[in-house]
Amino acid sequence: MTGLPPRARALLKSVFGYDDFRPGQAEIIAAVLAGGPVLAVMPTGSGKSMCYQLPALIENDLTVVVSPLIALMRDQVQQMRALGVAAATLNSMNAAGENDEARNALREGNLRLLFLSPERLAMDSLISELRRARPRRLAIDEAHCVSEWGHDFRPEYREIGRASQALGGVQVIGLTATADRATRADIAQRLFPSPPRIFLHSFDRPNIELNFAPKDQPRRQISRFLEKHRGASGIVYCSSRKNTEALAAHFCEQGHAAVPYHAGLDQSLRNRNGDRFLRDDGVVAVATIAFGMGVNKPDVRFVAHADMPSSVESYYQEIGRAGRDGLPADTLTLYGLDDMAFRRRQIDQKDVPEERRRIEHARFSALASLCETPSCRRQTLLAYFDEQIAPCGRCDVCQGKVAVYDGAIAAQKALSAVWRTGQRFGAAYLADVLTGTPTDVIRRNGHDSIKTFGVGADQSKQQWTSVIRQLFAAGALQTASDEHGGFALTEAGENLLRGRAKILLRSDPLAARGARRTRRTEATAGLGADEGRILAALKAKRRDLAREEGVPAYVVFPDRTLIDMAEKRPATLDDMLAVYGVGERKLARYGDAFLEALEEAAR
Repeated sequence: MTGLPPRARALLKSVFGYDDFRPGQAEIIAAVLAGGPVLAVMPTGSGKSMCYQLPALIENDLTVVVSPLIALMRDQVQQMRALGVAAATLNSMNAAGENDEARNALREGNLRLLFLSPERLAMDSLISELRRARPRRLAIDEAHCVSEWGHDFRPEYREIGRASQALGGVQVIGLTATADRATRADIAQRLFPSPPRIFLHSFDRPNIELNFAPKDQPRRQISRFLEKHRGASGIVYCSSRKNTEALAAHFCEQGHAAVPYHAGLDQSLRNRNGDRFLRDDGVVAVATIAFGMGVNKPDVRFVAHADMPSSVESYYQEIGRAGRDGLPADTLTLYGLDDMAFRRRQIDQKDVPEERRRIEHARFSALASLCETPSCRRQTLLAYFDEQIAPCGRCDVCQGKVAVYDGAIAAQKALSAVWRTGQRFGAAYLADVLTGTPTDVIRRNGHDSIKTFGVGADQSKQQWTSVIRQLFAAGALQTASDEHGGFALTEAGENLLRGRAKILLRSDPLAARGARRTRRTEATAGLGADEGRILAALKAKRRDLAREEGVPAYVVFPDRTLIDMAEKRPATLDDMLAVYGVGERKLARYGDAFLEALEEAAR
């Protein structure tokens, strides 16, 4: 492979158990080994960590990894140690003995990977220790946290540049999955001493199915989605702490293994819930975005949003928790008019410069457009990151779950209702006007005698609410008053009303309550009954070994390895080396146990 030493592929197989690099990895690793600053923007699940792990092993030298979350650092250390790689972390959750052990290994030159938070890296005492250890490079994970334009801005990331200079010109590499053009430019300026080589790879995650739906009894909608994936690991994101606990309790009543997770929980309970999700199969984490970057579990099979995400970047980052093993995964995002109005009010009420407000409104509009798009979801999502693809065939729009129609006439009727009622009423009132429902308040206001009253009697109130929501998302309507709500026309809305512009609208899918069976997206959908039985036995063996060692199940082997094992059914240790993800260290550690499990399952 061009630019890579012969040892690279040998270590990839012997340590990690992989026969080949994932797309984009080889050229980034070659650039890292060549020296100089590197910024790699790669989708979640594409193997960004390998871009600093393998160089540390090839060069047999120390790499310091900056990561934003302690739980994520500890998880990565466990995985590296399971592979026989000398790794450690210094953090406040470690016992004193663990930190002492890590410092001794650092002093003696025995570490290949040292994971630190940006706050700890900024400590002068640690900088002195690191200078003596002479690390080869500084790897900045989740590099978008340095940028105010990013969705996860962390002020302490701004100190990383000073720390890298204090380390004497150490090589800096940055890695992130979510960075639009403005964020990439900000990262390059703030993290690196000189312009980095930037590697921008496809943001597409073709193994993830994309589904959106307007809110219509959201608890029931999410429950139906979970029923499709019963027994699988997944995440349900909520916008409020209260809702995470209420939904988790509801899902438990329905027989799911569900746990809440948010920053307001008692620290010990939050850690227990997070550990249970990471360690056990089939657990549903009902979480706020506090559960975002810390999830390194490869076999998350679904992600649902009970509330509208805050931005396209946040949405992409959060659904990126699913299917990190490359196997099929599913998503569902619910959104509503209240969500949209709330997000816009948040932006308007922020104490930020007008240019920043304008950009945040543009980003929100991009998210609203993704929710309401009449064309391929994946095309719309990737276009936000300046990437063009053909229709994917794997989202709800491409699969024909969403009907699209020329919305000019419907838009004119709805906008006329807004105009003729004085541009101050909300969706429910406007739907009553359009359907000709003579409520007491409509009579008092005299709106039962306006020209628009009853002009939309051929459609339901739900359909008119959908039209109004889509017009709001398209920027044809704006909030009339921060205090009282309601809608007013924008310039774009006036153009639609006067027939100077066109618009396509979507019919909200009125999903048949009984038609709940949909195409399976589970990783095991292609397995026969025999392979499924063997896989269950392998998972049981993995669970027992993981509990004995006190590590998450995927640290032993991820699902993808067990599925490959169930299909190939190796009979010897040499055969086992041909299984995906089985390297020499794990073969020596677990090979006999899994051969025994395969033999027992075959009887």
